[in-house]
Amino acid sequence: MRTPARRLSEAQVALMLMTRLPAGRIRGAVPHLAAARWAYPLAGLPVGLIVWAVLAGALQADVPPLAAAFAAIAAGVLATGGLHHDGLADFADGIGGGRDAAHCLEIMRDSRIGSYGVLALVLALGLGAAALAGTSPPLAAILCAAVASRLAMLAVLDLLPPARDDGLGRSASARGPGRAWIPGAVTVAILWAASGAAATVALAVMAAAAVPVALLARRRIGGQTGDVLGAVQVTAETAGWVALAALA
Repeated sequence: MRTPARRLSEAQVALMLMTRLPAGRIRGAVPHLAAARWAYPLAGLPVGLIVWAVLAGALQADVPPLAAAFAAIAAGVLATGGLHHDGLADFADGIGGGRDAAHCLEIMRDSRIGSYGVLALVLALGLGAAALAGTSPPLAAILCAAVASRLAMLAVLDLLPPARDDGLGRSASARGPGRAWIPGAVTVAILWAASGAAATVALAVMAAAAVPVALLARRRIGGQTGDVLGAVQVTAETAGWVALAALA
């Protein structure tokens, strides 16, 4: 049984991996990435809070809604170091330009960005900003989308085999659903209850957006990588924001 101190260390590892936010010094042995994966969805809480705070503050200062939304998304990207958006771009480049699985993986590992990656980022950022500008979701709804999108990422991490013998997808992987999903699922349930009826539809839309990305990765490259996980997170969260805007 893990001690509270060990759980704290695992949460710190998750925060260090998933964000650029200060997480404090880890005392003792550093937990393995797979052991810390239960906290990956929870890393969405501070990021979602930052997005909401910037959006709400900018709107309060009479910044035009679209500009406020872009500022909020930019703050979220800074908080994560662009980790998930980088994954989305690499995934789009690999799937769009790869001849076969090996070529897709080769392109995804290339640090340069191509036309598919640029288009994916433009569409994701544009849709997300338009959605946030159109509805200005309450804090609970933004937090729910942030945590749920990372829970979807955790599900893909655990359910799909690693497509490579190295990399984040391999290091953090532990096949099959288990107790690691419980903290994220409970947090999503609490935030869902606080978000109102629209959150039910938003969560369904997020799942409907994440599943095709996972299936495409399974078909084209044989499983998941860190880039696939980033693509799942951004796609799901953006879909959630769009659903909330449509139902506002």
